[in-house]
Amino acid sequence: MSGILMMVIAIVVLVGAYLIYGRYLANKWGIDPKAKTPAYELEDGVDYVPADTNVVFGHQFASIAGAGPINGPIQAAIFGWLPVLLWILIGGVFFGAAQDFASMYASVKNKGRTIGYIIEKYIGKLGKKLFLAFCWLFCILVVAAFADVVAGTFNGFVADATTGEVSKVAANGAVATTSILFIVEAVVLGCILKYCKLNKWVNTGIAILMLVAAVAIGLNCPMYLTRETWHLIIFAYILIACVVPVWALLQPRDYLNSYLLIFMIVAAVIGVFIANPSCNLAAFNGFNVDGQYLFPILFVTIACGAVSGFHSLVSSGTASKQIKNEKNMLPVSFGAMLMESMLAVLALIAVASFASGEAAEQGLTTQPQIFAGAIANFLSVIGLPHSLVFTLINLAVSAFALTSLDSVARVARLSFQEFFLDSDTDEEHMSPVLKVMTNKYFATILTLVLAYLLAKVGYAEIWPLFGSANQLLSVLALVACAVFLKKTKRQGAMLWVPMGFMMAVTFTALGMTIYKLSKAFMTTGLDLGNTLQLIFAALLLVLGVIVAFAGVKKLTEKPSEGTEESEKKTAEA
Repeated sequence: MSGILMMVIAIVVLVGAYLIYGRYLANKWGIDPKAKTPAYELEDGVDYVPADTNVVFGHQFASIAGAGPINGPIQAAIFGWLPVLLWILIGGVFFGAAQDFASMYASVKNKGRTIGYIIEKYIGKLGKKLFLAFCWLFCILVVAAFADVVAGTFNGFVADATTGEVSKVAANGAVATTSILFIVEAVVLGCILKYCKLNKWVNTGIAILMLVAAVAIGLNCPMYLTRETWHLIIFAYILIACVVPVWALLQPRDYLNSYLLIFMIVAAVIGVFIANPSCNLAAFNGFNVDGQYLFPILFVTIACGAVSGFHSLVSSGTASKQIKNEKNMLPVSFGAMLMESMLAVLALIAVASFASGEAAEQGLTTQPQIFAGAIANFLSVIGLPHSLVFTLINLAVSAFALTSLDSVARVARLSFQEFFLDSDTDEEHMSPVLKVMTNKYFATILTLVLAYLLAKVGYAEIWPLFGSANQLLSVLALVACAVFLKKTKRQGAMLWVPMGFMMAVTFTALGMTIYKLSKAFMTTGLDLGNTLQLIFAALLLVLGVIVAFAGVKKLTEKPSEGTEESEKKTAEA
């Protein structure tokens, strides 16, 4: 199959899915354009801030994308292009987009609260506590990982493996300068968006000019700092970004970066149609490749681009609090997920364009480098400089790793605060201890201190569990949304198959990990890193079983006569 044919199939499927399945879900669940959204009802200037559709879309898209839809498909390509393409398209439409839309919909209908609150209200307080504890720990892992990835990307120095001689890395320095400029420009753009009240097309023009200026300055004025220095700078930035009002940094920064990512996707699509790269991957390499089983490994490896539990945290944790009108939920959540699926297909075409061993021969060792190298090869056909395109694509991928950081840190902060709050908590008369635990500064600092320690002393030891943890989040989000839809007399049967399938994937993957580590423990013993993996995997499995069982029980039970009337009123609201 050629690259063009693969791209055409993806475009037809994803556009058709938005126009048909997305609108079907909106009609089935019900959208009220006249309803007052939480962004207006609870507007506080910090988390609840009404924003235009394109601004919220930029935040949603930038937060959920990152490097995930590039890394996953390239890693999973060992199984062949056919299973990867099928999972991206089927999973992206019926699993990922449906989950993201349902998560945002349930949140907006519940005053912008997170999935944790949905679980408390419709499943029970124990389920909520367990879910929020898991979310917080999961977010700490993500912050630690992404912070270390960004610090490595910004690292301006590299030591030669043989001589030990240290040299500067211009590409990394350019990415660092541009990313810092993005942050400064975001603050300026935030003030423009809030106070100037300009036409949205004028705002778009200003954002694009700022983007071009940052890239140009970054390429000509690279910044050279060590990895350790960047660790400190990045965590200081996250601390500030996590507590300032979303209009001052989060919204405009994601707005700027979304144009960079869209540029990257458009450039990649143009490159595919110009070069029409051949597919050098086999269609299918079997169910067992180098000891990796297609089930469940494929479905754990390709998360972003198909279905990712982290998306539900963004949809219900930050984006839902910025929705101006309920009709905007479909393009912001469902649309952003399909755009990410398109990026995943581009990543598959990119890795398939290389013959066996060709990428390594060109010095392309990481997934972002393989992606950037392929797109540069495509666009060099029309005379664009290979090195310039390679640097720009790398810049876009790296910028989005940083973009996801403060979003997930804010979600972690909100999850930690919400853990100590119940629906009946009197927030005006809390105990001193409870006031500290729910304080946004305390929650943020505690989260970032733990993440910093993990980033410095070995978070990578438990990183192999990230995929399973991420997909377990999708299970819990689907369960919560399905229960919400049932309890409010809305049709939610379309979530049952994704929920059941992801349960099988997650529990199988965790079970295989526990078996492997337990076997190693019985024979040779485990070091500290593997011991942490074993403990974490066991906790995840127990947590998932408890919350999933509680949710399925609520789905299958018949409502009592006393609750039917209240559920009817809730559905009407």
